Amino acid sequence: MVQREHQAPRRPTLRMVAELAGVSTATVSYVFSGRAGTTGAGVAEATAARVLAAADELNYRPNSAARTIRTGRSGTVQLSLHVLSDPWSLAVADAVNAEANSHGLTTLILADGDWRAALDRIECDVAYLDSIGDDDEVKAKLQELVRGGQRLVVFSEFLEPDGFDVIRSDAIPGCEIAMDHLLERHTAIGCLAAEGAVRLAGEQVTRYTPYLEKLAAAGIEPDPSWTVTYEETPASAFAAAVTLLSRDDRPDAIYATTDFAAIAAINAAHMLGLRVPHDVAVIGVGNTPDAALVAPTLTTVGPTDFYARQARIIVDRALETEPAPGRLHEFEWTIFPGGSTDLDAPAARAR
Repeated sequence: MVQREHQAPRRPTLRMVAELAGVSTATVSYVFSGRAGTTGAGVAEATAARVLAAADELNYRPNSAARTIRTGRSGTVQLSLHVLSDPWSLAVADAVNAEANSHGLTTLILADGDWRAALDRIECDVAYLDSIGDDDEVKAKLQELVRGGQRLVVFSEFLEPDGFDVIRSDAIPGCEIAMDHLLERHTAIGCLAAEGAVRLAGEQVTRYTPYLEKLAAAGIEPDPSWTVTYEETPASAFAAAVTLLSRDDRPDAIYATTDFAAIAAINAAHMLGLRVPHDVAVIGVGNTPDAALVAPTLTTVGPTDFYARQARIIVDRALETEPAPGRLHEFEWTIFPGGSTDLDAPAARAR
């Protein structure tokens, strides 16, 4: 018996879509450029709908590489997020993805933070970079990308705009607000701090610095054993919180340098049979959406409407048609009270 070779199905082409829709290839190309339905000499909505229906029937997908060469646009937004498991990073990704989708753009997430290699290999309309540092090597690479026409939005408390946009959201004033809030009702305050924040506190101002300075200003000698560090994962933060709250002389309030560590502290307290906030009050840093999802709700500090506003800045940069100078976008911090520090609320029964 002669065996027949099974040929792979032929990939649908732009010409095939045009023939099925009864239009020219130029019309199909125009529709997939994203300009259909615009005012002026565009394509009628009914015609565009017929083209899209034909493309759907044929399972046609535009050649993104060809489109990039033709238009100079990739239709993508790339996010380089240092700690993807952090609720802050997840909130950034969700907000940008929603805003990008509303403009027909696709979001790509680079989870390991290796933005240098990625931007050398992958075309994108804008790249968002967080936690990238401000050393000479970083600055040189940013300038190389800018000279190559790459649009950039950088989250940094130190870099200045230089052909790229900078999102500045200085956490330190917010951390000071958080400590002031706890000190109104507490003196025995412990700290869950990111390991790097404690390690670098002697060399620079970190989120751990306000904890030490505010206690000192209140005349309180900080107990070094009441500072427990965690690595940048929720699991590590939970383990650190259990360690702190299992002490015989545990503090009655916790200042956590991130929201995810604060949420871990609330969960650890529940596991240990402690009431939040009546046995231990907890405050976080970041104003992430998850702060409203824990019980009791988390008191946190952060900028107002940060995620949606930042997403619009990033996507607007992707949609620009002309080169623009770098711009600075500053976000001030405030406190968002929740149940985790509300001692006047009725106390829940201990487990």
